[in-house]
Amino acid sequence: MTVFPVAPEAVAGAAASLGTDPLTLADLLRVANSPGFDRWQEQVRRTGGCSHPIRLQGQTTTRDRATNDVLYSYSTESEPGGMLRVACGNRRASRCPACAWTYAGDTYHLIRAGITGDVSKGVATVVRDHPRVFATLTAPSFGPVHNRPDAGHCRCGSSHGEGDPVLGTALEPGRYDYAGAVLFNNFAGDLWRRFSIYLPREIAARAGLTQAALREVCRVSFGKVAEFQKRGAVHFHAVVRLDGPGGPDSAPPAWATTALLDDAIRAAAGRVSVPVSASGDFPARVLRWGSQVDVQPIGALGQEELTEQAVASYVAKYATKAAETTGTVDHRIGELSELDKLPLPAHTRRLIEACWDLDDAYPDRMLARWAHMLGFRGHFSTKSRRYSTTLSALRQVRADYRARQERRERGLSDDLDDSEGSTFVLAHWVYAGQGHTPGESWLAATIAKEIRLNRETAREALADLPGSDDWEVCA
Repeated sequence: MTVFPVAPEAVAGAAASLGTDPLTLADLLRVANSPGFDRWQEQVRRTGGCSHPIRLQGQTTTRDRATNDVLYSYSTESEPGGMLRVACGNRRASRCPACAWTYAGDTYHLIRAGITGDVSKGVATVVRDHPRVFATLTAPSFGPVHNRPDAGHCRCGSSHGEGDPVLGTALEPGRYDYAGAVLFNNFAGDLWRRFSIYLPREIAARAGLTQAALREVCRVSFGKVAEFQKRGAVHFHAVVRLDGPGGPDSAPPAWATTALLDDAIRAAAGRVSVPVSASGDFPARVLRWGSQVDVQPIGALGQEELTEQAVASYVAKYATKAAETTGTVDHRIGELSELDKLPLPAHTRRLIEACWDLDDAYPDRMLARWAHMLGFRGHFSTKSRRYSTTLSALRQVRADYRARQERRERGLSDDLDDSEGSTFVLAHWVYAGQGHTPGESWLAATIAKEIRLNRETAREALADLPGSDDWEVCA
């Protein structure tokens, strides 16, 4: 491809029309006119348009074990820049929208398989007949905040719009319990762990059984996700299911009803408490769930207001989010002085400062380390062992599919289970960096949007076909 020199004023004019600064546009033109641009685009497309791809250097050789003949060889020496780019796999949409989209899709399929069943994912379809609910456990109040009540106005006297930046912020910052808010976030995982212990006990009590006897006839399975409210407090959404003693393949006893599960969840949530000892200037306190516990039955499509599809889509929506709803940052804060350089809302800044204030008092809780997450240090989602498949298994299926494609392209057998050991692979890879140049970033974002649009168009087309309600299409 011929490289044409571009005058500075032309670059500036094009930058203005594209909304891109001149340096980025100049780099963009450099990339687009480079000899390996087509291959670079192919690499980026294979990553899904990843924003921060991992760059690798190395080679791989596949040989016939009997003859030692080379069946296939590859080296990054012939690649653009001498590097191979692979997707970063980050789940945060604020870091990499492309990889986050894939992560959300995997989460959707994981959650939906536990609700509807999916033999390919190791879950029998009979789980559709098991008691299933969508439960929400919230945080308690730490002080009045600006809100949008269903009737009337906010306590400040105003009627806030949906996107009003003051929503969720403290009405009286000087009296808001910022320490309690970040401690709740920090201990939220402990609250959930105790809830998961108390729930089987409450179910056993309502069935008139001991806990040991309950395990012989009924099992509790769940998949949960964390969500940050605008006020900066985390709460949990969970799909909770009752199975027979053998897991999802076996039917629960007749007494295991949705109503019993609903009652047991509310009782277990009410019992949970985590004591936090006094330390320094901070008094002892007992952390509990908020009084608002919502439990809704999950029905098949068209049978209940809360459908299987809606629940899986709702959970997947939060797979790529963290505490961004509060305006916090998506990276760790090394020292408090960094806050002066960040455009943080006042309410969010006070929550972060509270984490640092509490760090010396509770060093084992690593509050300063997790200040950017407002104290929360757990994973956004967890599940019980028998609820469904795993994210790792879903990634492996995708990797195996791509591996078979590549083997066919190379003229090799697409059987990945080489049990007879007819071939062997010699490979050497080294890390060569991560990310794009400014121009590459712009182009990668454009490619990612194109891929996303094509996928959405295909999904809409599939949704119009008969029987599409039963198809697994990530929302």
